[in-house]
Amino acid sequence: QVQLAESGGGLVQVGGSLRLSCAASGNSLRFYDMAWYRQAPGKQRELVARITKYGNVDYADSVKGRATISRDNAKNTVDLQMNVLKPEDTAVYYCNGENYGSEYWGQGTQVTVSS
Repeated sequence: QVQLAESGGGLVQVGGSLRLSCAASGNSLRFYDMAWYRQAPGKQRELVARITKYGNVDYADSVKGRATISRDNAKNTVDLQMNVLKPEDTAVYYCNGENYGSEYWGQGTQVTVSS
């Protein structure tokens, strides 16, 4: 199994930037499809960005052009760079990994964008 831990969240101003990091331990992420999700209070958890084991990326429409997901298998990390942050980006952001039909989640990191 793999353990995931997010970091990099915090309070930022509208228009600011944030880089979230997901560090894995216990297993290599080489064969994992990775993703960032977010969940705002009272709302369903939603996909923000994903990057497959092959390096293919997808983004939610709400963050296209503002977010970049990347992975470094050597460092066993997955990052989410977010720019031009909006209040709507406020949520707890979760790192997700999938392999062999199993999903793994980090505990989340809070992102708050103030207007």
